[in-house]
Amino acid sequence: MIRLDDLALFVRSAALGSFSQAAREVNLLPGQASAAIQRLERELDIRLFARSTRSLRLTEEGKRYLPFAEEALQALRAGHEGLRGPGTELTGTLQIAAPSDFGRNVLLPWIAEFRHDHPSLDIQLLVSDQVTDVFRDPVDIALRYGQIDDASFIALPVAPANRRVLVASPDYLARHGRPASLDALAAHRCLAYRLRGRVYDRWCFPTEDGERLVQIAGPLVSDDADVVRRWALAGEGIAYKSWLDVCGDVLAGRLEVLLPAVEGQSTPLNLVCPHRKQFSPAVKLLHALVSARCAPLLEQLAGLSRL
Repeated sequence: MIRLDDLALFVRSAALGSFSQAAREVNLLPGQASAAIQRLERELDIRLFARSTRSLRLTEEGKRYLPFAEEALQALRAGHEGLRGPGTELTGTLQIAAPSDFGRNVLLPWIAEFRHDHPSLDIQLLVSDQVTDVFRDPVDIALRYGQIDDASFIALPVAPANRRVLVASPDYLARHGRPASLDALAAHRCLAYRLRGRVYDRWCFPTEDGERLVQIAGPLVSDDADVVRRWALAGEGIAYKSWLDVCGDVLAGRLEVLLPAVEGQSTPLNLVCPHRKQFSPAVKLLHALVSARCAPLLEQLAGLSRL
């Protein structure tokens, strides 16, 4: 008889390409995960993986069996959700990935509120600016900035009208002055962000004639968006940030919006997961909460030109 734990290890091993990584997710030894796969192979009388000392890949039989295994596990999860029915207390574990700045400074209190409302639900929050692969990484959903053009993902809009804004601290502006135009940014210390080894030192602004790229420069670069924000708060330079990440600082007077009449790059926030079947009650309720909390912040963004 096929064990559900063995089936789940097969699916995760296939996604991660490693018995060891799949084992660590469920606190098993690599040898135990390997034994579970061998047990499943004996039950099915097929070889699921081609193994070597350096690689692990699915066999042709494994590739054909994988979608059936995924569907079986999802059907069991759906059945469990259906048995609980509406209004039943949320249980289990919800794994969420979020960008560093938004996750630490905006989402964190909302997660605490959500957990207070659903005390039997365990939440694992992964905060990183590295783009989460919702198919391979151990997460249920990811909150992502930017347009989602990959048709293999399901994306629910959270803050579709969000965009970037130029910000600097009052201290920086007192020492270096306020830029009067985008061209004036060349004379200022700008705070650059790096992702996947690429430094984003050309800031994009939409115009009626298409996108305008502005070359910027400065002595400070980080691959953590929250670090860039903190440098801006410390008066180290001008940052080009998502409004959701800095709106609290702007409203508190810690940062000031520069060139508010200049529209910044669109940076919508979406909730992403591999397929619609993963929209569990917990995911739906969290999506509703985050969307509701973002809505008044976007209204403030719409009034920036009047600041």
